[in-house]
Amino acid sequence: MNPVPVPGDLEPIPGQLALPGMPSAAGADGGAGGQLVLPGLESPAADTPDGEADDDAELAAVAAELRGLDGDGSRMAAAIRGALDMLLDGQHTGRYRWGQLHKTEKTHAGTLVEIALARALRLADGAALDYTIAGADVDCKFSHRLGGWMIPPEAEGKLMLLVQASDEDGTWSAGLLRAAEANLRQAGNRDGKRALSERGRAAVRWLHARAPLQENALTRLPERDVAAIFAAGSGQQRVNELFRRAQRMRVSRTVVATVAMQDDYMKRVRGGGGARDQLRSEGIVIFGDYAGDQVLASALGLPRPGPGEFVSARLVRRSDDGQLHDYARSIHIAGSDWQLASPADMVGAAPALPRCVSRRSA
Repeated sequence: MNPVPVPGDLEPIPGQLALPGMPSAAGADGGAGGQLVLPGLESPAADTPDGEADDDAELAAVAAELRGLDGDGSRMAAAIRGALDMLLDGQHTGRYRWGQLHKTEKTHAGTLVEIALARALRLADGAALDYTIAGADVDCKFSHRLGGWMIPPEAEGKLMLLVQASDEDGTWSAGLLRAAEANLRQAGNRDGKRALSERGRAAVRWLHARAPLQENALTRLPERDVAAIFAAGSGQQRVNELFRRAQRMRVSRTVVATVAMQDDYMKRVRGGGGARDQLRSEGIVIFGDYAGDQVLASALGLPRPGPGEFVSARLVRRSDDGQLHDYARSIHIAGSDWQLASPADMVGAAPALPRCVSRRSA
């Protein structure tokens, strides 16, 4: 199954692995610029060596059940994103990267992902393992690193739902595997847990392989920009700096909460004194998940903000001679045509975005 597109068609992630069926920046001919495919990802959701997965009727039934529950993976993706955000707790800690977590917190990530997936997909508890899916006991294992799962002795021979996600890569994966002896390394750790063998990595039946994870803008910005954002004195000033420096990127509510570190963080974005008003004099507008904002952002070639997301950009009025920048598109607001500003354009006030009652979310 190919990675599932998200609203707004994310741009290709730098360094993204080349997968069958996934278009690359180099084109369909697989030209230069791609990377080698990791073992076990050669053919996501396809047959495994020697037809092993096809011969495992229980595994096939579980795969069919999960695809029926969440065909495009959107529910799993949202659950994983929510679990990671809960673990980071950015609103109260200011943390936004996996590396900022303590070792014990990283260990707890698997439990949060397991619970989040059970709720999102309404999975029943297992008899001995985490879930009952299609009548089979299934254990859920999470790893921040692809291939980093550790299988406990009690799960040997059982079905595994293997989940991986990384903000640094901006992707997540989920697949099924029978934890057979041949699929595990011989040596284990002191708890008896064993990693997947080369055969095991190749035998994973991928439900979703390197699908887009909702972007964490703070992990995409240069360190100097992140430092400048957090150096601002107040929550409002930090949110203003976020939208100055994270222009033309999707910014989630979670990122806003992480930067503001206040209970009323959404107030720091809205009009009526928030960033939308304070940055307008600098030519910066903030598109949200209002239907009208989504249309305007797309018309300018910006990422389309999804539910709970924002995209900021500096605009300039189209010149009187009607000329556009070579690359520009324009939108019509308040009687004038506006286009994305280039670094050479003079700073001037931006228009207020039109508002209507209907919107996708608050």
